[in-house]
Amino acid sequence: MDEELRSLTERLRAEASGPAALDRLLAIEDPDALAAVLTEPGQPLWARELAAFRLGLAGDRRAFESLVLLLNHRDPPRCAGAAYALARLGDPRTARAAAALATNELRVAYALHPVRLLVELRAPEAVPALITTLRRRLRPHDPYRRVALACVEGLGELGDARAEPVLNEALAHPALAEAAVHALARIPRQRRAPGPRVPGQR
Repeated sequence: MDEELRSLTERLRAEASGPAALDRLLAIEDPDALAAVLTEPGQPLWARELAAFRLGLAGDRRAFESLVLLLNHRDPPRCAGAAYALARLGDPRTARAAAALATNELRVAYALHPVRLLVELRAPEAVPALITTLRRRLRPHDPYRRVALACVEGLGELGDARAEPVLNEALAHPALAEAAVHALARIPRQRRAPGPRVPGQR
């Protein structure tokens, strides 16, 4: 069993109506039966989460919508599990959805795992979304420092020169300064090619 699936199962045992119900869901091998759990009315959240997670690990894109909803859940462990499964799902819509969640100011309290997922995916949407999210977090008295720090660290990991201006701004914030220094150090310095020589110029 995948280690993350094992951890998820242990967490959900406390929510399940009984160990037998959870074990029955774990025993299902048919992807169609797992997908049915996502759409059948009356299914509890723990069952939908487990079914979506297993389908995600199997690369079954029917899990996409459920996993995106869980990625933006108020419960951090659900967000983390959804991010793990989405990173392995291989759905081309994932990066766009994660970028939309990371930059949604109405849901910024739950943006941490979408930000981390974007970094892991290294998709074209990642750098612009992290820059946007971090710039908003540099406002005075912003309470979402963990999100800001994840953006700084992620931009350093991605190593894109477009992040230099916002990372330089982050240097002025004590809670982010050290991470910003490390992030800037990871961005390759590009040498500029010499321009055309002007006649008479030494």
